[in-house]
Order: sequence, then C-alpha cells, then structure tokens
Amino acid sequence: MSDCWDVGIIGGGPAGYTAALYAARAGFSVLLLEKLAPGGQMATTDVIDNYPGFPEGVSGFDLADHMKRSAERFGAVTRLAEVQSVGLAGPVKEIVTRKETLRARAVVLATGASPRELGLPGERELRGRGVSYCATCDGMFFRGQSVCVVGGGNTAVADALYLSRLCARVTLIHRRDRLRASAVYAHALESAPNLEILWNTTVTSLEHDDVLTGVGLTRTDTGATRTLPCAALFVAVGHVPESGLFRGQVDLDPAGYVLADETTRTRLPGVFAVGDLRQKPLRQVVTAAADGAVAAHFIEEYLGA
Repeated sequence: MSDCWDVGIIGGGPAGYTAALYAARAGFSVLLLEKLAPGGQMATTDVIDNYPGFPEGVSGFDLADHMKRSAERFGAVTRLAEVQSVGLAGPVKEIVTRKETLRARAVVLATGASPRELGLPGERELRGRGVSYCATCDGMFFRGQSVCVVGGGNTAVADALYLSRLCARVTLIHRRDRLRASAVYAHALESAPNLEILWNTTVTSLEHDDVLTGVGLTRTDTGATRTLPCAALFVAVGHVPESGLFRGQVDLDPAGYVLADETTRTRLPGVFAVGDLRQKPLRQVVTAAADGAVAAHFIEEYLGA
C-alpha cells in the first residue's frame, strides 16, 4: 500500500489536467492516472480552433502536452496506468491498478465519454479526414461545402443548424420518420434554406479515397440504396460515458453519466466528477477545463474543512 495522496485524479484529459494544475498550485499532493496518453479524446484532434488563446488553432496533441507540463510544473505527478477498480466510500479512497493500490483523500473522476460510432468499415480510419463527431470543433474546415449529419436528437439538430451557417448544403439523415429533438428546433429547421432532412434513411457505407467523398444510404422502409456525395459526415448518435468503474458507488443518469452539480461534487464526500463524464449540456475542451478548476476549488474547501 502506497502513501496517501491528497488528490487522486482518474483520467488525463483537459478536465483532469486542469484539476491537477489547480490542486497542485494550491499545495496539495496530486497523482493523475491515465491509461493511454495525456489528452484523452482531445489528443486525437488534429486542430482545435475554439480553445481561447490560440488564434491560429492548436493540435490536440500539443494542447494536451501543454496541459500536462503546466500541471507537472507545480508538482502534479502523472502515471500511465489503467485503473481496474476503485473504493470511493470513506475518508480515504482506494484506486487499484494492475501494479499497486493507491490511496487519496479526494478523488476526481475524469474518464470522459467516447462518441458513439456508426460501426461502418473505414470509419475510424477516416476520423479527421471527413468523419467527425464534433460539428463545433470541425465545421469550419468545411465552410462552403456540402456535408451530412446523422442523428435525430437535439445534438444532431443543433449540429445541422450550426453547419447550415457555414456550409453550402447540409443534409440531416435520420433513420425514423420524426426527430427526437425538442420541438423548439422546428421553426429553425424550416427556416434554413440549405438544410434538407432525409427521413427513414441510414448511412450504410463510407465512400472515400484518402478522404471522405460521400456516404452510401439505405432507406429503412423500401430498402432502396444510393450514394450521396459530401465532404464530411458529422456523427451525432450519442456518447458512451466511461463510467463503468464507478457504477454502484456514485449516482448515474439513465445514459450512464455521473450525476454531479455545477460544483462537480457527487453524493460521496470527497468525490468529484468533471468533464465529459459529468451530466452536462455542453461537452467541449473549454467546459472540461472549467470543470477541473471548479473541482479543485471545492477539493480545497473539502480538504481544508
């Protein structure tokens, strides 16, 4: 059993590293555990154009490295290790990896959420080359071009409307004959002259050479197929929160997101949830970083109590 850290952070994305930075600057001993590489999903993004302070944009990998070095400058420690189980009850929490059991007086859950994929051949290879899961991140790269959005919920509709202000033509593809999105979007959809909705349609293939050139479509009612040329496909069919480790210990919503309010506190004293893992209306790098700072503030309040 190792010595006890003040703060243990599970996940090395922007939320985790911002929490590490703020907590370390406050004088706490901080250990951050990341199973792959710093940055999480952010590190897989070629260019991030909407994070303040980078007028020419910044690669996700570089931004992740900057965040890691900022936290470590104040004494935060990073270990590459996959967490296998946690014990979050009580005043001292346990974090178990393959090699050791770690203890911390406060724990930040920052494991994030992954975009739900369509599961099509070539989808992962085309990520960043025409297939995207974030319209606000990547939409401007396709300004003036024809793009598609797949999905029928609020995120898909909001993405389609956002893209309609940038792109020449937007096609929203939905597998049913009505949207799941809130009725508040109805007027905006009708008012967008360059936005078309394809009902009862699924995306069944991705056409490409080095980059995406179009999508193969199949009607769910007739089985008819066709190919629709486009420069990009924005997938908005939901996310999968990485919350399995914490199930049964913290409260989750029906989709699996951790229930934590704007203080990032969960129902367990000393346990905080930040970033894409937390139930929240907007998942972006900047909101993840904000969560990390908020968590550190309330960690200081909790440990100082």
